[in-house]
Amino acid sequence: MNKNITALYNIAQKETRKILGLMSGTSLDGLDIALCAISEAGENTVVKILEFETISYSEDIKIEIRKVFAKKTIDFQHLVLLNEWIAILHSDMINDCLAKWNVPANEIDLIASHGQTVLHAPKFLHQQEKFPNATLQIGDGDHIAVKTGIITLSDFRQKHVAAGGEGAPLAVYGDYLLFGKKGENRIMLNMGGIANYTYLPTSLNAGDVFVTDTGTANTLIDIYTKHYFPEKSYDKDAEIAQKGIVNQTLLAELKNDAFFRKSFPKSIGQEVFNFEFVQKALSKTGLEAISASDLLATLTRLSAETIAEGILFTINATNVKPEDFHIYMSGGGTNNPLLVKWLKELLPCQFHTSDDLGILSDAKEAVLFAILANETVAGGDYNFGNSKGIPSVTMGKISFPD
Repeated sequence: MNKNITALYNIAQKETRKILGLMSGTSLDGLDIALCAISEAGENTVVKILEFETISYSEDIKIEIRKVFAKKTIDFQHLVLLNEWIAILHSDMINDCLAKWNVPANEIDLIASHGQTVLHAPKFLHQQEKFPNATLQIGDGDHIAVKTGIITLSDFRQKHVAAGGEGAPLAVYGDYLLFGKKGENRIMLNMGGIANYTYLPTSLNAGDVFVTDTGTANTLIDIYTKHYFPEKSYDKDAEIAQKGIVNQTLLAELKNDAFFRKSFPKSIGQEVFNFEFVQKALSKTGLEAISASDLLATLTRLSAETIAEGILFTINATNVKPEDFHIYMSGGGTNNPLLVKWLKELLPCQFHTSDDLGILSDAKEAVLFAILANETVAGGDYNFGNSKGIPSVTMGKISFPD
């Protein structure tokens, strides 16, 4: 037997596996690195975060990614070069973290690398009949495995698409395995660049689990904060938005987009929610001279209302009173006090953060990919039945260090 297969087999037999979960989202903030100790698998999964760090992307890295990010027309050579370059950058970040944490690479069993999304193209968006749903993440797994010396799982979203999904959201798998609780209806709400939520029913019946994107969370707020204030990458504590007034005319125009009229479940990215999306709405409403604070207030309200409308869609499909639902927030949007305030006004539910469940809200997505890798190697025994958009598959391509 090949020594790498033997190593993988031995890892699968371990009582506890040390897995590095990596996540870089559409906000392009940087790389989240979560060192997790994961025991067992499936519904018996137990996770402990041993270390966590976010390594910010330099402006140079962001500039290079933006040349291809969410664009239909690009320099193809640049995309190919980025695939290798991002992998090397992520490898260096991993190696630096392990050195900082004083953890030898040979103590790490697996790396679970989400990669950097550069295009998300579900069929409803590209509307080309002969082509299927598609999505692309770069940061080659073989490079990471070779540069770190650690078995690496990457490119998770492709199996989801191959099995009939849209490649997103994937948080549902980890949410279900880790956070489902008998007797409590839970909404696991992640607010990164894009917002998505997982509904975990009190019955814990996998066939009743539901997941969907709702639209923008931080993406548009971040883009226009940077546009008006180049020295800022986001509206910290909603300081700018809280000085503004929501423009209802603009808000109505933004919400008139076809994505918001599409039935749930659905997925999306900056292919729709980008700088031009807002510019078109400003032009159509004659509001090009709107103040920065009013625009950011309106964009924050857009996120709040569309998230709330999505969650209410799920709540209204049950016989459960809204006040009996528990919403657990994670992602950067959790740190936006105005967004959270409006969500609490729009949703008469009980609000928490994933920190209350023992998982740092900032680390949650990286942890969830570590769980996916654990399932691929040591689990995979779950069945979501006919739940739309949740194929019952294991995910991740395996790369060996040699």
